[in-house]
Amino acid sequence: MGCLYAVTGDGIARLDQTGGEWSVELCLVGSSAQCLAVDPADANTLYAGLRDGGVRRSADGGRTWIDCALPEAGVFSLAVSGADGAVYAGTEPSRLFRSDDRGASWRELEALLQLPSRPTWSFPPRPWTSHVRWIAPSPHEPDLLLVGIELGGLMRSSDGGASWQDHRPGAQRDVHSLAWHPRVRGRAYEAGGGGAAFSQDGGDSWQPADEGRDRHYTWSVAVDPDDPALWYVSASTGPYAAHGRGEPQARIYRRRGGDPWGALADGLPEPLPAMPYALVAADGHLFAGLADGQIWESIDRGDNWHACTLRGDSLTTLQALAYTSA
Repeated sequence: MGCLYAVTGDGIARLDQTGGEWSVELCLVGSSAQCLAVDPADANTLYAGLRDGGVRRSADGGRTWIDCALPEAGVFSLAVSGADGAVYAGTEPSRLFRSDDRGASWRELEALLQLPSRPTWSFPPRPWTSHVRWIAPSPHEPDLLLVGIELGGLMRSSDGGASWQDHRPGAQRDVHSLAWHPRVRGRAYEAGGGGAAFSQDGGDSWQPADEGRDRHYTWSVAVDPDDPALWYVSASTGPYAAHGRGEPQARIYRRRGGDPWGALADGLPEPLPAMPYALVAADGHLFAGLADGQIWESIDRGDNWHACTLRGDSLTTLQALAYTSA
């Protein structure tokens, strides 16, 4: 079994499984950690993005960290390319940086800010600004890159960020999360503020996928590593329900092929007590990380669920989740 990393909004938690329990160890406490990326080529190397502190890197599984000296302080998204190892960081205000030396130096991909739609980018809670919400480098083609602006659109580059195509047709403009299929080239997936969408041509065009869901404010997306037609989203009735302190009215949905979405419930609380901010599908496991720190697991592609037993440090909030193989 591998390990999980959770982003709490204040720090990073490492979770290791022993028997039927997960031991939780917090690190970077008080750092305002917002996002996390694990190097696909080295499970011990991970990067944390801080809301006010740039990027930190750990080479020992989160035990020690160094400052990567990113030129911008507010980091909202991170990614490490499985194709060439490049590290990407997205910030607020919206800027995109790339490192080819594991964060030792950075260069800005300035062409992103030259897109015609840029003057319209605006994040509703802070309408004077926007941020790079998600970065998705293709695991198959090192020069192919998708970027989601919250709120602004889904942008695409096929030359490593030297130039960009503006918001792609059929995609959601309020991008929350993106995913590529790890084995099938060209298949990509989106969860956004108005629904979900998928692409079969490397993110150039997108098809909405909303039939069967009674909630359309989608947040997290995950795809089965073995089946590009099997994918999952978490959804709520709207942003206030999802992110407020009341009832989130949230569900996790599964889609197989062209069938309508179906809500997953067996074993899960109904309704869910907190928004599922993170879905992760890997090594035959499907994990759901809830905003209140609960983590749920399915080992049969969402048919049945059980709550993960957590021991050690307290995990009371969760914003993102990553899994690494042993």
